[in-house]
Amino acid sequence: MQDSKSSEKKDALKRRDVIKGGAAVLASAFFPFSIQIFNAGEAIAGPPAPSGTGEEKILWNSCNVNCGSRCALRVHVRDGVITQVETDNTGDDQYGLQQLRACPRGRSMRQRVYAKERIPYPLRRIGKRGEGKFERISWDEAFAEIGKRLRGAIDTYGNESVYLNYGTGALGSTMGKSWPPAQTAVARLMNLVGGYLNHYADYSTCQITVGMPYLYGGGWVDGNSLSDMENSELAVFFGNNPSETRMSGCKAKTLQHARFTRNTRVIVIDPRYSDTVVSVGDEWIPIRPGTDAALSAALAYVMISEDRVDKAFLAKYTIGYDEASLPEGAPAGSSYASYILGHGPDKTPKTPAWASRITGIPPARIEKLAREIAGAKPCFICQGWGPQRTTNGENLSRAVGMLAVLTGNVGIRGGNTGARENAGYKLPMALFPTLENPVKTEVSCFNWYQAIDDYTKMTATTAGVRGRDRLVAPIKFIWNYAGNCLTNQHGGINQMHPILADEKKCETIVVIDTTLTPSARYTDFLLLSCMNLEEHDWTSDGDSNIAYVIFDNKCIDPLGEARSIYDICAGVARELGVEAQFTEGRTQYQWLEALYEESRNAVPELPPTLEEAFKMGVFKKHFPENHIAYKDFREDPEAHPLPSPSGKIEIYSPRLAELAKTWTLQPEQAITPLPEYIPNPEGPEGAERKTWPLQLIGHHYKQRTHSTYGNCWWLQEVAPQELWINPRDAGARGIRLGDKVKVFNERGVSFVKAKVTPRIMPGVVSLPEGAWHTPDSSGQDTNGCVNVLTKLLPTALAKGNPHHTNLVQVEKA
Repeated sequence: MQDSKSSEKKDALKRRDVIKGGAAVLASAFFPFSIQIFNAGEAIAGPPAPSGTGEEKILWNSCNVNCGSRCALRVHVRDGVITQVETDNTGDDQYGLQQLRACPRGRSMRQRVYAKERIPYPLRRIGKRGEGKFERISWDEAFAEIGKRLRGAIDTYGNESVYLNYGTGALGSTMGKSWPPAQTAVARLMNLVGGYLNHYADYSTCQITVGMPYLYGGGWVDGNSLSDMENSELAVFFGNNPSETRMSGCKAKTLQHARFTRNTRVIVIDPRYSDTVVSVGDEWIPIRPGTDAALSAALAYVMISEDRVDKAFLAKYTIGYDEASLPEGAPAGSSYASYILGHGPDKTPKTPAWASRITGIPPARIEKLAREIAGAKPCFICQGWGPQRTTNGENLSRAVGMLAVLTGNVGIRGGNTGARENAGYKLPMALFPTLENPVKTEVSCFNWYQAIDDYTKMTATTAGVRGRDRLVAPIKFIWNYAGNCLTNQHGGINQMHPILADEKKCETIVVIDTTLTPSARYTDFLLLSCMNLEEHDWTSDGDSNIAYVIFDNKCIDPLGEARSIYDICAGVARELGVEAQFTEGRTQYQWLEALYEESRNAVPELPPTLEEAFKMGVFKKHFPENHIAYKDFREDPEAHPLPSPSGKIEIYSPRLAELAKTWTLQPEQAITPLPEYIPNPEGPEGAERKTWPLQLIGHHYKQRTHSTYGNCWWLQEVAPQELWINPRDAGARGIRLGDKVKVFNERGVSFVKAKVTPRIMPGVVSLPEGAWHTPDSSGQDTNGCVNVLTKLLPTALAKGNPHHTNLVQVEKA
């Protein structure tokens, strides 16, 4: 898509910042509050129209947001202005070296670069935090004040008072990377002055990241590559939706290849009829959110009762399946088979009829599914990351994993572990050296706000603190780089507000971003960083049978006074007396040259020079073999034991049994050594459902990647923000398609249009996650932001984000 010159001029006039009395008021449909900038000069006012006299250049770059793909862009530039964005058109698009085609988001990159919410220059807060009043300052002023405050926090409270918040707005790049925090330029800066408080896990996968290793041991639990589904007779997706969450790049083609090479039958279990069902699914089984563990238990009941489990596999590779294989110290009756058959402490057989009342799936369909899974040779069982984002997500993830274990599908072609598919091959490109963090203390990516509110209550047994028995300092200084998780993507937005707004608690918040996001409202210093189209870098990624690097050219000069994150950190380093150690005498481009030479040692097929690589744009490498998770363990468990304490798959976890005895949990929370079903307090069986009758989830959406691209009007027209509601629930409330509705609970209110559709099951509604929080004068959200309705309560084991455990009511507005 390309705008005409006349429409560009109209856009520039329509979106120009209003300059009045020395204050620039950035008015936006996405912000209920006016951001007032005092002492302002001319601000960014949309894209300038090219003169048409210059030569057009087509330069390679990428869309590197956090969607699971990294896509190639061909950026048309004339007179220093981006005029058009296309995508990869190289090669013959054969599978294995497929084109890295961008989705509508990446193709809207021009709108993102020239968005009216782009930050024009460094800003300093002058009103109350959260009020939205800032004044323009110089970079030197910003560096001096931030350096002074940072040094003050370290000297007064120690390095563990400085926190690097979760941010994934710049993912996959080398110098501009924002996640994981330990690989960012901010981490290098902090490591030179004593380190920082880190976090573990992430908002996407916190419960599965922490929970599944108690089954398999180690850290991240692996899965077979998605392409290996070509060897499967049946694939069962629990809440896995790659057609929407990973719909671009090479991954969309991988899904099609995997599904249709053998014509593998695909069953999708999800509350919503997702695009994955549309594109590759043979059957949709609707399920109530948070109940996958109950379904898994009932499937296991049928398999065990009908002698359909792989007994030889269970005997050789697992502990805790039956009473004979229980580890030493485990009480009698605590085996998995005893739990499933009702011989354990709860004396409840996990029959299909029992699970049907919980999940909403008919008993006959549960019985049939169990026989289908057990009879398929092999069966690809996987789970997406949506189901585990519930209050019982740790157990849910292990429960789904048990289906692969019971049927012996682990470590073989066409099988899987029950986890999500493997992320794919990557080329060993050199990383920017960020040094080692002297601080070993970590908190969960979600419960960091507790360290602001009252750090004295955060211990290893109450809050999952790692590296120490308890926190020794409150969070007093936050770096928030390329992230919108201070509020928008965090849970309980209305509950977060007083915590962040209190300047006596967290004394300094620094937001480094390209765009004026909802989270930026709470900053003390708002620093504008470059977008990846405004600097040289490279982005690497891969998938089942391909790995690649996209060399990001500097397509245009940075807008306004934007600087790279490297130069921003170097400026603060100068104030702290460590600039020489930070830069080692190199510019950002010189670092890229050095890292490229190092990368060529590992990948000699790369072009001889970095300059030639930038001209080439995209480098791809084919990997013919599908990845098989834990293949060595399956072939020889003695020589290749799992990294669990027993070396085997631990169906009964002694480690969890110990945590269950020693940890202090919230009411209705539990840690169990077996992957038991734990009812959600705001689930289908919750007592509060009498007041709030509908379960609310928040699905990923084409309009944006989380909140990135959330301000792009092109995408808002293509995929408007709407509440998905079943016709049965809508009819009972007098709601029709397109009506404005009020979605509410005791935590908040949001107004949005209704999408009345049978593609979501009765009793469940869904708001696409990532919409920008837009409260009106009374504090009620007007833009369908799901996180005004989610809860600020960490889960039991991972202390993660239960974003899909919500009860609400819906009314016609």
